[in-house]
Amino acid sequence: MADALIVLKAADWADPWQHPEYYTGITAKRLVAYGVDFVVILLLVCLCWGFLAFLGFLTFGLAWLLIWLPGAVVPLLYHSLLVAGPRSATLGMRAMGVKVMTMASDAQVESGRPTLIQAIILTVAFYGSVAATGSLILLVALFNPRRRTLHDWLAGTVVVNDVGRR
Repeated sequence: MADALIVLKAADWADPWQHPEYYTGITAKRLVAYGVDFVVILLLVCLCWGFLAFLGFLTFGLAWLLIWLPGAVVPLLYHSLLVAGPRSATLGMRAMGVKVMTMASDAQVESGRPTLIQAIILTVAFYGSVAATGSLILLVALFNPRRRTLHDWLAGTVVVNDVGRR
């Protein structure tokens, strides 16, 4: 398995003109990937709500005070832990063959995997900007060659095709 590991250089995915294979169809793939992720997150939140509802009966309604918590915590944990994980992608991104790469030029560049801090910034900035603008902020991706959105810039990341998966 070690020989199957492809080590990418930052210059490979950082240059959309020399390496268009990383960016071909990326906008549509991101949209579909988030649709898949939305369904997964919704299922996880519903499971948590079911558990809290049951726990609420056992605690005479006390646990129902926490019913808002899964809606805030599950998306943050889901996106942050999976993007910072070894595959640098959520389940939806994996299904669509894309992953998140860091644009930083430090120690992580060899693997390209974003740090946990970058993943948290990416997630918080995504949900914050989408909520504040009614998703209109995502149109930023249509006006730059790397198809980066505001949350990508804030986190120092880029979403690319997982060319090593082919």
